[in-house]
Amino acid sequence: MTDNQATQGLLDFVRACPTMFHTAAAIGRRLEEAGFAYLPEGEAWHMEPGGRYYTSRNNSSVIAVKVGSELDSYHFQLAAAHGDSPCFKVKAAPELAGPGDYLRLDVEAYGGMIDHTWLDRPLGVAGRALVREGDRVESRLFATDRDVAIIPSVAIHLNREGGRAPELNRAVDLCALFSAGDLEKGAFDALVAAEVGVAPERLLARDAFLYNRQEPVAWGASPEGPEFVSAPKLDDLGCAYVALEAFLATENPHDVGVYACFDNEEVGSNTKQGAMSTFLRDVLMRTNAALGKTDEDYLRAVAGSMLVSCDNAHACHPNHAEKHDEANRCWLNRGLVIKEAANQHYCTDAFSRAALVAVLDDAGVPYQTFANRSDMAGGGTLGNLSNTQVSLHGVDVGLPQLAMHSSFETAGARDVELGIRALSAFYARDLRITGADSVTLA
Repeated sequence: MTDNQATQGLLDFVRACPTMFHTAAAIGRRLEEAGFAYLPEGEAWHMEPGGRYYTSRNNSSVIAVKVGSELDSYHFQLAAAHGDSPCFKVKAAPELAGPGDYLRLDVEAYGGMIDHTWLDRPLGVAGRALVREGDRVESRLFATDRDVAIIPSVAIHLNREGGRAPELNRAVDLCALFSAGDLEKGAFDALVAAEVGVAPERLLARDAFLYNRQEPVAWGASPEGPEFVSAPKLDDLGCAYVALEAFLATENPHDVGVYACFDNEEVGSNTKQGAMSTFLRDVLMRTNAALGKTDEDYLRAVAGSMLVSCDNAHACHPNHAEKHDEANRCWLNRGLVIKEAANQHYCTDAFSRAALVAVLDDAGVPYQTFANRSDMAGGGTLGNLSNTQVSLHGVDVGLPQLAMHSSFETAGARDVELGIRALSAFYARDLRITGADSVTLA
């Protein structure tokens, strides 16, 4: 896969994924195109060596499994990302009337976004709707193909002190304008109902989110081709995409390869479908049972397994290099970033770093290092959270990016292909782990 093909694939993936529900659906379609069989959680599972399978939870998290044809080194090699991103969710009672004839949307923050980046951008609305079909209630996805709301900023003439660096009250400043007078209360749910093809009275509930419809783009002035990719939700659709492509592109007859894309990382992962839930453990245990293995086989397999937790990293900012550790900073277009923190907010340790570095060195794939400045608290991610349910060796990695949690983020165009190469090398290599003493790269 060339740089341009990889980058274009990411842009197409972002377009298909306005919410976590759409992300899970897009991943499911991609898996089915690749020959994976869907196994609902509520049905019996049957697996065999060489088989390809996937399941989902809440229609917002997905886990896929590739069983080695030989399975002579029974363990799991996993990569996991997340499919949710910070945004604004529309509340159950969605509308605020006034002042005057205005109709506004009552929204609340999902995750820790950079609030001011959402101002003055026409926004669509997307999510899932639960609708009544006779005695059945069913879920349907929707995403408007037009902009329907905007969060207007206050003119500097009316806010001279705060105009340059606004302090925004989410209950006041970030309500979205929905109508100047043409629409009345009830119009929002009527819009959602129309999007899913039902009468408003059949719409029972919804998870609706504002989303930035600005087109993702690869860009740059270099004659060598685009240097940058800018898009909504690169954190963490970038990693979700490169991990999926690596998973699909490789074959490893010896082990069980696993790909996971979790929901709710941006709000703590502590949900039934988050990385901190039983979802991963349930899938691995059911895979073990479906292959005719015992509980003892499962525990021994987990002890020899490894997780690559994939969530984007902060590239050095061009205007604020002082925000980054002097020695442990990363850059755009220089490859996958291995992240580490003494407080264990990242799951990387010397053993897991060494195992991944050995794989990447053998494959000739570049990589970088990231750590936070010692006087700045960093964020956490899903690796250590999933380890509360399935304890195994893990390393945190990510694609380097700028403006994380902005409504429109920027990353290196060449890092997409480099990320796929790095994770392909991991999936393709048979890692034979002995406790924390050694790992043999077979």
